[in-house]
Amino acid sequence: MKKTLAEILSQMNEEQYRLTVGKNTDHPLQDAFDKKRVVHPSVQGRPLSEEERQVAWQNTMHTELIKVEKRTAYIHIPFCSHLCLYCGFFQNYSNEERETLYVDCLIKELSMSANESYLKAGLIHAVFIGGGTPSALSPYNVRRVLQAIQMYLPLANDCEITLEARIHDLVKEKMDAWFAGGVNRVSVGVQSFLTNLRKSMGRLDDYETVVARLKELAAYEQASIIIDLIYGLPGQTVEDLLFDLQTVDSLPIDGMDLYQLNLFDVSPLKKAIDAGNLPPAATTAEQAQMFAVANTWLKERAYKQLSNCHWAKGIRERNMYNLLTKSGAEVFAFGSGAGGNIGAYSIFLERNLKSYIEHIQAGKKPLMFMAKKSAKQELHNDMLKQLESGYFNLEFLAAKYGEHIRELEYLLEIWQRHGLVNKGKVLSRLTEAGQFWHINIAQSLLECTEALLEGRLKTQVQAIAAQG
Repeated sequence: MKKTLAEILSQMNEEQYRLTVGKNTDHPLQDAFDKKRVVHPSVQGRPLSEEERQVAWQNTMHTELIKVEKRTAYIHIPFCSHLCLYCGFFQNYSNEERETLYVDCLIKELSMSANESYLKAGLIHAVFIGGGTPSALSPYNVRRVLQAIQMYLPLANDCEITLEARIHDLVKEKMDAWFAGGVNRVSVGVQSFLTNLRKSMGRLDDYETVVARLKELAAYEQASIIIDLIYGLPGQTVEDLLFDLQTVDSLPIDGMDLYQLNLFDVSPLKKAIDAGNLPPAATTAEQAQMFAVANTWLKERAYKQLSNCHWAKGIRERNMYNLLTKSGAEVFAFGSGAGGNIGAYSIFLERNLKSYIEHIQAGKKPLMFMAKKSAKQELHNDMLKQLESGYFNLEFLAAKYGEHIRELEYLLEIWQRHGLVNKGKVLSRLTEAGQFWHINIAQSLLECTEALLEGRLKTQVQAIAAQG
């Protein structure tokens, strides 16, 4: 006989229990949990051997499909002209000769899949060109990449095509090439408008340049313009964050991502702080205060919240790629370091540039990792999709996956007492504190779901280093 969730939770030690359900406190925004967790636990699929990968890939791509849901594609450009202290995605410095060879291979990789039955069976509704820094590509090479996307992928008529960019690359020759090639959404890493904060993080351009170039980008009237802001940077105050938000409001942009700084022990930023070259980053409690201030400011101005971290300023922004991928939509991956999932498999492509090129030159998909998805992946995707939008629909999940899911009601009742959710007749909505702690909530819900199925709870701890 399977255990109830109450029985499973009662068998935990105090530390594990607090990690899972948090604690009842007068200040849930600041300290509902002892530590902030970082990575959602994934459903572990069966990894394939190197020999199995190519066979599984070919078999999948040859499959004839009848019904296809909305799909996406991710194109990875693994080059940057500069390494920023906070970044965890750096792979290679930009070099035009190496870049041109890479684009040759990327185009070949796209062409290799173009006539496969599986890709041709349905339309691609969103393409994300990420990195690295895709805007580092020369006009010549970005034109070639965009032409290949148009030529080899079955794009929907209203396909969202996003290109990640940095302020330093917002120059006429490059922007002309982007829009001529079909880019209709540009995501710009601003992080902060304040010159001193930008320079301390390794960003190159001052406030005046950032504002001027964003206006030049928007003046094309060809794309949704999105910027990234980070809160919790070393030396950043609440007043600094409000200045950034006020600047957003004054500019002709269409939306923004508001991200919490995650500081890890191995990062260059942590080393700079430890060496005394930068002040400490904000603690989790200080970040919670910043989140609350920003949340209130945005709601007072009728910004539309599309996810826990993403806000639309106007009618142009759809955030389609992010919302589709977080709901478990298929992602066709291309390029060194790209990740995705198709059919029954999740994949990750060769991160090492030399190995990637060798695979492409040999006519092989550059699969570094491939795993068969767990049968529980769809359930997890549905749960994460809901939480990303700030709610949890237990009725929907129980109807789709079975009555055992209703056991999670016990956990939701605890979180309502803790000030993290408001339970309604159908939906449980995250409070402001719940939104701030939504990754902890997502981890715990997935782990408790696994416990109901397996009869025991396995918790994962990924605390944010140095932030409390």
